[in-house]
Amino acid sequence: MKNHVRNLLLLCICIGTFQVLQAQDFYNKLYDTYNSYKEESIKTRRFTHDQIIPLITALKNKPFFEVNRVGTSIKGKSLNLISFGQGSTDVFLWSQMHGDESTATMAIFDIINFFQSDDFKDEKKEMLSNLRIHFLPMLNPDGAELFTRRNALGIDVNRDALRLQSPEGKTLKRVRDSLEADFGFNLHDQSTYYNANRTPKPATISYLAPAFNYEKDINDVRKRAIKLIGYMNNILQQYAPGQVGRYNDDFEPRAFGDNIQKWGTSTVLIESGGYPNDPEKQEIRKLNFVTILSAIYAIANKEYEKVPQEVYFKIPENDRKLFDLKLTGVQYELLEKIYTVDLGINTHEVSAHNPNGYFDRGGIADMGDLSTYYGYRELDASAYHVVPAKIYPKAMHSVGELMENGVKWLLKDGYAYVVIKNIPADMNASSVPVHILAEEKPIQFSLHVGANPTFFLQKDGKLQYLVINGFLVDLEQPEKGFGNALIYK
Repeated sequence: MKNHVRNLLLLCICIGTFQVLQAQDFYNKLYDTYNSYKEESIKTRRFTHDQIIPLITALKNKPFFEVNRVGTSIKGKSLNLISFGQGSTDVFLWSQMHGDESTATMAIFDIINFFQSDDFKDEKKEMLSNLRIHFLPMLNPDGAELFTRRNALGIDVNRDALRLQSPEGKTLKRVRDSLEADFGFNLHDQSTYYNANRTPKPATISYLAPAFNYEKDINDVRKRAIKLIGYMNNILQQYAPGQVGRYNDDFEPRAFGDNIQKWGTSTVLIESGGYPNDPEKQEIRKLNFVTILSAIYAIANKEYEKVPQEVYFKIPENDRKLFDLKLTGVQYELLEKIYTVDLGINTHEVSAHNPNGYFDRGGIADMGDLSTYYGYRELDASAYHVVPAKIYPKAMHSVGELMENGVKWLLKDGYAYVVIKNIPADMNASSVPVHILAEEKPIQFSLHVGANPTFFLQKDGKLQYLVINGFLVDLEQPEKGFGNALIYK
């Protein structure tokens, strides 16, 4: 009898292990074949309601999907709910309630393509027979039009769960209530400067099971979200090891995530942060694709229920100690004295009419002892001295003249500003590592928080690097990996 029980337990363990391995094999294949499902009409983070409407309209002609217009934005843009599946468990996912947080919207259309494919029939059958899945992509289309956080009224839709003054917030509440969704996914983007606590790795994906009261109690509703996140984290660690964070769970009584948890829907917040060399968040889009599908699959087969709550609480909390560029120990002369300082430099996007929809403007975010901070790019500058950049003494007639002559020779001689007489009216940034001036004017150089960082780094009497507009430029390869310089008209 004892042998029988032991063998039965071993069999159960083996079956469980087989199921885990089978699931992991599914996720590995999803990751490897992602490009088969990627929606190619959306290639960058900045896209508008007009670009996703054809994708949504095309689904109306397919019996697999049910598409309903469930509301409109302040400016009259449609809010659409895409539903499919025959199961009794409702899973509701909404994205881009902040107009400039678009990563998950891209992933939603990739997931829709996945469900339209002929691949993974067994896994899809399990999901679709157990679940009814609902997507509400781009909840804030007016904000998306300008790539800004707030809606056309100027309010944060995610702080409108109580007052419900925005049509977007009213729509979200009405859809959640009509579905009485069992699970909800609140899909956002977070700052790229978050890191996993006490590590140099970015918090590429952060999760949160929002609190529903100030005491941060855990009831059955929140517990399901906690266990599900534990499952998702275990999967995502395979593809972004150490790059997963846990978002702060302080209760915010105005926020939708906290209230939807309170209203009885097990709610998971997913925040897409930063990833090295991924400014358009295409790798993070892929990780969204995998983590969201892993959650859907785990809800369908209830595998998440086996995950201990402790897994969630062991995920490192978000910290905010990343810079785009960190220079350590640079030698800076001020009033004839030499000081050793670390520089933390960030760039932010300025909307513009160009192919990217923006250009970058750099700034010194912090300086001093930054030994507890990290950078996406780092340089030990302890052997380098700061040298102010100069203006080239002879004006050029056109940008074409600058491009024709190249810039390497200018930089080698310490020039990072050039006066150009005829700057095109629609030109808003320089594609070469030289600032362009409309007229010669004095350049007041100093290092301080908020300053646009433009200076050379000199070692053993030789200029070796240029920091311009926050970008680090190797003078041997001055145009490699460079973003943009500025135009001063």
